Amino acid sequence: MSAERVTFTADGLTLAGHLRVAAAGAPAVVLTGPFTGVKEQVVGTYAERLHDRGLTTLAFDHRGFGESGGRRAHEDSQGKLADLRAGVGLLADHPAVDPTRLAAVGVCLGGGYAVRAAAADPRIRAVVGIAGAYNSPARFSAAGPDGYRRSLSSFIERYDEELPAVAPGGATAAMAGDEPFAYYGTARSTAEHWENRVTYGSLHALMTFDALGAAPLLAATPLLVVHGRTDAYCAPELAEALYNQATGPKEIRWLDAEQHIDLYDVEPYVTEAADAAATFLHHHLAATLH
Repeated sequence: MSAERVTFTADGLTLAGHLRVAAAGAPAVVLTGPFTGVKEQVVGTYAERLHDRGLTTLAFDHRGFGESGGRRAHEDSQGKLADLRAGVGLLADHPAVDPTRLAAVGVCLGGGYAVRAAAADPRIRAVVGIAGAYNSPARFSAAGPDGYRRSLSSFIERYDEELPAVAPGGATAAMAGDEPFAYYGTARSTAEHWENRVTYGSLHALMTFDALGAAPLLAATPLLVVHGRTDAYCAPELAEALYNQATGPKEIRWLDAEQHIDLYDVEPYVTEAADAAATFLHHHLAATLH
């Protein structure tokens, strides 16, 4: 089926999304994706794949990005968690959805948000992180506390200024380097409402958002971690740490990808990740029917 355009609200802001409804009562998934990403990019790809595998999916633009309201091009960590709560609410209230069969799936930065959302919202009965960024301020600081504090200061000083999200040739960008540009700076990621800009305040949000610390708070919520063995942007070590610190049912699946962005749109990795996620969610959410 084609996606249904939907709107819903969080904190008084209007958010735009694409809803793909599977069979009545099927497991339903809210998706959250990479830094600056919009619903027609990575989350849209996974929403389509998971829908093809029998799940109802909601891919949407977080506040400040794409077609949603809010301060433009600004990463709002607590706001994005509120967006996810609202997305879960939309699914829970849908007549074709069983509210006891809800999950969150996050890709890249969204992996960390999905875990943090699941830790705080018991309506989310399972969570999947794909190539996830499991940020840990404690670990960032431990690697060099003075440098960490200097970085925070510099981002606060320029909080409302903007910089490119990606740039070629080693130029200054929020996601520096050739690899992010190879996705966002080329036709691979073409999306009408994506913008190549972000605030310096967004970088402060990234460095102070604690995703890894949510792992022990998942309690009995099943967790699947899917990650590339080689990833220069979302550390495999943090993915392993998340898995180790989670206290409930959990699985980890390592893929032989060569780059982080391979899990955005490169085969066979996207299919492998979608297959693993769908199998995991159908297994763990089926039990709630009894």
